Amino acid sequence: MSAQPDHIPAPPPAPAPAAAARLLARIRADHRAHRWQPAFERDWAKALEDSRQTYDLTPLHEVVRTWQGRLHTAPAVDAFVAGGMDDEDGIDLEQIIGTRP
Repeated sequence: MSAQPDHIPAPPPAPAPAAAARLLARIRADHRAHRWQPAFERDWAKALEDSRQTYDLTPLHEVVRTWQGRLHTAPAVDAFVAGGMDDEDGIDLEQIIGTRP
């Protein structure tokens, strides 16, 4: 008996070729652009370098998917913050994962 799965899940589809450019335009139009644009550009540069070394586009696709998710959920986060919900019992993310270099 083999411990291998019977099926391999299909990878998510690759983003459109211009997805990163459209994403950057959306980031620039957001009120958080002064923080998000440098973070996106840093993530993109690292993924680009990784892709150059490995000849694999997966790191670039992951950056696009991650930032699409962030922009997609940003209105819900804004609504939560604007709603005055009590988040005093929360834990800072830095306490869990540490600060980013």
